[in-house]
Formats: sequence, structure tokens, C-alpha cells
Amino acid sequence: MSGTALGIIAFILVCTVTFGWLAVRNVKQDPTQYIVGGRSLGWLLIWLLMAGEIYTSFTFLGAAGWAYIHGAPAFYILCYGTVAYIISYFVLPPVWRTAKAHGLLTGPDYFRQVYDSKLLGAWVALIGFVFLVPYVTLQLSGLEILFRIAGYGTLNSTLAVAIAFAIIILFVFFMGLRGTAWAAVIKDVLVLLGVLFAGLVLPVHFFGSPAGAINHVLAQKPHWMTLVGNTTSMGTVWFVSTVVLTAMGFFMFPQSMAATYSAKSADTLQRNAVFLPFYQLMLLLVYFAGFTALVVHPGLKGPAGDQSFMLVLQKYYSPWIVGAVAGAGCLAALVPASAQVLAAASLISKNLLADYGLVRSETAQTNATRIFVVVIALAAFAFWAVARTTLVGLLLIAYNGITQFFPGVVLSLSVKTKPHPLGVGLGILIGIATLAYFAATGKAAPWGLNQGFVALVLNVAVLAIVTALMRLTAAGIRPERGYARPATSIK
Repeated sequence: MSGTALGIIAFILVCTVTFGWLAVRNVKQDPTQYIVGGRSLGWLLIWLLMAGEIYTSFTFLGAAGWAYIHGAPAFYILCYGTVAYIISYFVLPPVWRTAKAHGLLTGPDYFRQVYDSKLLGAWVALIGFVFLVPYVTLQLSGLEILFRIAGYGTLNSTLAVAIAFAIIILFVFFMGLRGTAWAAVIKDVLVLLGVLFAGLVLPVHFFGSPAGAINHVLAQKPHWMTLVGNTTSMGTVWFVSTVVLTAMGFFMFPQSMAATYSAKSADTLQRNAVFLPFYQLMLLLVYFAGFTALVVHPGLKGPAGDQSFMLVLQKYYSPWIVGAVAGAGCLAALVPASAQVLAAASLISKNLLADYGLVRSETAQTNATRIFVVVIALAAFAFWAVARTTLVGLLLIAYNGITQFFPGVVLSLSVKTKPHPLGVGLGILIGIATLAYFAATGKAAPWGLNQGFVALVLNVAVLAIVTALMRLTAAGIRPERGYARPATSIK
């Protein structure tokens, strides 16, 4: 059984990598081509690329796992993406125009350009790199689950993850972002088929319909689909603050900024914002799979919930089915991981090396990015080996940190209200320090709020205060006395 299932996974991975390689093998990989696809991707490739980065093993396994373990709080996943697409319709086109006009390659490049601060760009690059690691770790955790189940207990899943991850890293090492976009074509087709099977065939098999699965869940757990009130743990306040937080951070990840820059035009991004919500329909099917597993295979706790519906497949279906669905899930982990690793590597090569003159030529920058692809992949693999939490838990760690960039991006779009770069940098620092405090003390956020939302509020408060003080100083006004200095003293 394991030979059949694993053989199908291997076949899917090899075909996907080969397809991506054939599509871009003759493309010259200078930094612009390697990191942002030559800024020439049309609406279809952008749609597939962004969907490939957004709908990962978290969507494939984590959403079902939270539906299995938590019930109604998992519905936040269905909400925040839709809100994020509305935000992207207005925010991403002007960001793209700035990137196009100034030849930007990374998210930190945007901060460096609009705030005229190389130091702020380096600070944003460092934070972005740190919070990409748990996102890559999420993909590896999903891979480990899929290989362990497809191996039927006969496979060293850690070794299998290492091999699969090495294959995709070699792929992105040579092919860059355009190769990832083409690989996403196969990935999205297979993930859709896998989710259709898990979300429709499973509940129909056991309960006659998805509605039947929900009725069985409610018969056993009457309040499973209902949010509790204002409690300290995953109540309505947590739900709303988490949706707001994650929607704002949705496109702030370095790989999402790179995908934004790769678009052919601003209209491409707006069209993408209109059609990406169709992918949210996949999440409904994932929930059905999780609810089915809750009744058919009860008793899983904590991180084990992420493997819920795959365990049902393993027990009740042939290894051919297990291998096909697991293969789709592997692509849902590996294709986004390739974009994430590439984005993290570009932060180091561009904003910490090239911007400070440590690498000078385009060839040197491309080679430096490739080297850091390998370094970051190894770091993420090491972090994964010791981290053990749910896939949604890893995702929330990443979002809590990366959303701290949102105020600096949105407020930069207006010349009149653009904040001072010192305010942006200190706001991000206070936000990250707040997250570190919650992590170190284990304390919950007040009033049942999401911890990252509290950090974001403090971030904005510091940004506003510092910006106001810097403007008063620039105008020659002493805040404590309220009078203007002589004009000759202003410099």
C-alpha cells in the first residue's frame, strides 16, 4: 500500500517540477527575472501564482484540522481572505506603480523608496525574514503529515520531507519566481480535485451529503457551529480582531509583495482581486472534510487534528486515492514554500547585501539570492524539526508579525498623511516587542483580543506620536512650550 501511494506522490512531484522547468528553461535569470518574474506576468499566471502562495498545506490540512478541533472559530479562515481581496483592490495597484517606476524587487524596497530610508528597508527585511520562517515551517509540517499517512507507518517521514524539500529548493534555485508560477498551474488543478474529493465524496460516502455530516456533528456537539460570546479564548472579539488582523497582513508577506511586483499592469492586480475570492469556495469543502472526520474518526487532540481527514482516507480508501490526494497536498506545501524561500532569500541578498554594496553586479546578486535560498531552506528545516504546533498556530505566528508592516504601507499612499520613517520603524519595533512579551509570559491579550491585533494598535499609536513629534520638530516648534524657533535655527 505504501509503495503505491508514495509512488503516485513521487510521480506528481517529478511531473510538476519538469513542467515548470520546461516552461522557463530558456529564460535568462537576472535579478528582476529571478525575483519578480520580469514584471511581465498576465492575469492568469498572477491568479495562479497568488493562489499558489495563499492556498497552501494550511488550507489543505489546517482548516480541516481547526474545524475538527475548534469548530466555529475555524470560520475566521473563510472570512479574512475575502476581506483581504477587497483591501488589495485599492492598495496593490499604487504599490505596483511605485515598484514599476523605481525598479523595486522586494517588499523592504518599497519602504526604502517611499520613506527614503535605507535603514528602514533593512529593518523591514530583517523582520520579514524572521516571520517567514514559521510560514515555511508550516509547509514542512504539512508535508510530514502527508508522507507519514501515505507511508502507512513504513516510511521515515522526516527523511521523505527532506528529500521532497530538497527537490523543490533545487527547482527554485535554478528557475526563480516564473518557474514557481508555472508549477502553480499543476498544483492548483490537483489541489482543487483533492479538495473536491475530500469535501464532497467523504461526506456523501458516510452521511449522504455535506448537510448530513453537519447534522451528525450537531447531534453530538450542539454548539460546535456557534461562536461563544466575549470570552478570553476564541470568542467573538477574538474572531473579529483575528479577521481584521489577518486581512490586513494578507498581502504584506515578502512573497506576496514579490508576486504583486511581477504583474504586467495595475489592472491585472485589480482583476485578480475580483476573481481570487472564488478560491474561498474551496474552504467550504475543507470544512466539510474536517466535520466528516470529527464523526468518523473522533478523539484526535491538538496538532493531531491536522491529519484528521487524511486518516479517514487511509482507513477507508485505496492507496491510489490516498496517494493522489496526498500528492496534491504535497504540491500545496512545496509550491508555496518555494516562493516563500525565494522571497526570504531576496530580502537578504537585496536589502542587506546589495543595498549596502556587499554585492554589486546583477550576476552577483542573483548568485547571492540562490545561496541564501539554500541557507534559509536549511534554517526552516531545522526550525521545523523542533517546532510542534498546529498548522493554524504557525500561520498566526507569521501573521502577527508580518501585519506590523501594514500601517507603513497604507499610510504611504497619501502624500499628506505619510508618516515619518522613524515613526514607522519604531511602531514596528513596539509591535514586535509586544508579541515577544505575550510569547515570553504566556499571557492572553486583554478583552479576548488577538495578540497580534493588540500589537498592531500599539504600533499605530507609536507611529502617530513619533510622526507628530518629528513634524513639530521640523517646524521649529517646542512641544513643551508651544512656540516657534527663529527661522534661522531651522535646518
